[in-house]
Amino acid sequence: MKLYTSLLLLGLVSSFSFVASNIVASNEVLALKAFKEAVFEDPHQLLSNWNSLVSDPCDWYGLLCTPAQDHVIKINIPGSSLGGFLAPELGRITYLQELVLHGNNLLGTIPKELGMLKYLKVLDLGMNQLSGSIPPEIGHLTQIMKINLNSNGLTGRLPTELGNLRYLQELRLDRNKLQGPVPAGGSFASNIANPNDSNVTSTGLCRLSQLKVADFSYNFISGSIPKCLEHLPRSSFQGNCLRRKDVKQRTSALCAGALAAKSHPVANTMHRSSESKHQGPSKPAWLLAVEIVTGTMICSLFVIAILTALRRGNNKASIIIPWKKSTSEKDHILVHIDTQLLKDVTRCSRQELEVACEDFSNIIGSSSDSLVYKGTIEGGPEIAVISLCIKEEHWTGYLELYFQREVADLARLNHENTGKLLGYCRESNPFTRMLVFDYASNGTLYEHLHCYEDRCQLTWRRRMIIIIGIARGLKYLHTEIEPPFTISELNSNAVYLTEDFCPKLVDFENWKTILERSERNSGSIGSQGSVSALSTTFEARHLDTKGNVFAFAVLLLEIISGRPPYCKDKGYLVDWARDYIEKPEKMSHLVDPELEHFRDDDLKVICEVITFCISSDPTVHASMQEICSMLESRIDTSISLDFKSSSSLAWAELALSS
Repeated sequence: MKLYTSLLLLGLVSSFSFVASNIVASNEVLALKAFKEAVFEDPHQLLSNWNSLVSDPCDWYGLLCTPAQDHVIKINIPGSSLGGFLAPELGRITYLQELVLHGNNLLGTIPKELGMLKYLKVLDLGMNQLSGSIPPEIGHLTQIMKINLNSNGLTGRLPTELGNLRYLQELRLDRNKLQGPVPAGGSFASNIANPNDSNVTSTGLCRLSQLKVADFSYNFISGSIPKCLEHLPRSSFQGNCLRRKDVKQRTSALCAGALAAKSHPVANTMHRSSESKHQGPSKPAWLLAVEIVTGTMICSLFVIAILTALRRGNNKASIIIPWKKSTSEKDHILVHIDTQLLKDVTRCSRQELEVACEDFSNIIGSSSDSLVYKGTIEGGPEIAVISLCIKEEHWTGYLELYFQREVADLARLNHENTGKLLGYCRESNPFTRMLVFDYASNGTLYEHLHCYEDRCQLTWRRRMIIIIGIARGLKYLHTEIEPPFTISELNSNAVYLTEDFCPKLVDFENWKTILERSERNSGSIGSQGSVSALSTTFEARHLDTKGNVFAFAVLLLEIISGRPPYCKDKGYLVDWARDYIEKPEKMSHLVDPELEHFRDDDLKVICEVITFCISSDPTVHASMQEICSMLESRIDTSISLDFKSSSSLAWAELALSS
């Protein structure tokens, strides 16, 4: 009987330990799941085993637990191309000691909730694409020894609360957009000796007695270097706006532009309407366990054993889709968005766009993804308004941040041959996401090449002007702005023509990029192929310049031949043209039969450029700078050339231009 009683008590103790540890683990598992849900790109499928139904979280990739397997103490997933956001729930992994996500593609702001990790010793978020300010709550990480936030897009001032990190040995903040002076404060000793001295602040980096390595280079930091940090290498402060002649600093023009901007914190949190307040800590598990009767505990153990066996037999891992809303997700997903991202872009109201576009009745284009309206701003220019076709319930915080970043990216374009973004519209009631562009009155190049019966208005000279204009636009996008910009799908539908046939490159496909990402991740539909493949991520669009160059070659063929890039009868235009491109005696077969005349010299240059762009030789690296130079220097677009052909259209063009 005593043996039975002892075994029973042992079973109860084991059961209590299991239940208690399981409750603790479940809180951490929920936080880890939130992190996974906020990751929308995992090209190496490193998080594929992050599934509590089939494996212990301590066995998940990149995690390390305590010897007792009851707490996660390390998250170490560097250089893995993870795309997504930092979930605020990470702050609930109470015993976390190291958070290393260096060298990924993380977006958004640094959650202030990370300041709750009181045992954290290493925070490495360097070489991502984080924005916004450094939250002052980082100053609560009293055990932290290393902070690396370098090579991001962080803005605002350095928080004085960093001075609270008395064990901090390494601080890397280089290559961001941080502004303002380095908060010095007083030393720890001076604060103790002079507690009532108003000139001695209680916070600041001079209190960091353990600091050995610090790098503030390549920001917009102003003022002077604090004396307590003068022992650091001069390279730690170069590339800023400091008043030092012995350290290489930015130009006064760059510093003036940065200092003119507002320097207040820019981070903001976008909450779901159904979000509830953070719950406080739960009651100790043992209070509940004591109330459970002995018989119930034994039965529970038996049921748990059966469920564990069943779960282990299930080989299929559940797939968490971060882009698709569910009832549960609405309650807990938070997305940190940089509210200053669109501060320099005009925001239009739906009402004024509705008036401008005649109650949205003037539809000039449509697709499954969007509607395009024509309108006129009162006292302003004609506009083209593109409206995203998506229901509010399918829109997530992650899509919202992508939308905002896309608007900001389009707004920085300013060139004669690129579409001009005039503003955007973002409203909740009714749900609206729109872009407002300057209107190009002559429609698309595609329409002129393939839809209108009279293609002759696109004379050879006009086609050459359009080609050179497109080349100039691409040269600007690829080489004259940083980071570079590429057209998602470069084809004749992406080229809009003004009244005088000046080409404007417009990337309306940014909507498709956003929507296809959502649909692709939800498994609803597959993305369609195109000549210039969509970049796998918005941030990687600058890597697709080669795709644009190849697409430009196809566009050249389309312009001079009047043929579409693909047709059932003759297949791909590039394959059909290969027989003529490199043979001078056959080049004339490429020319649109609707044209009354063309110039042989121009045709040879075009064919040379096409060959250059589509070359499969890995040693050939065609750039739009070279291509544009070839076209501008060797193609003559003067009106006198048309007179030599005695074309009546040339006289008409001259009359129109006079």
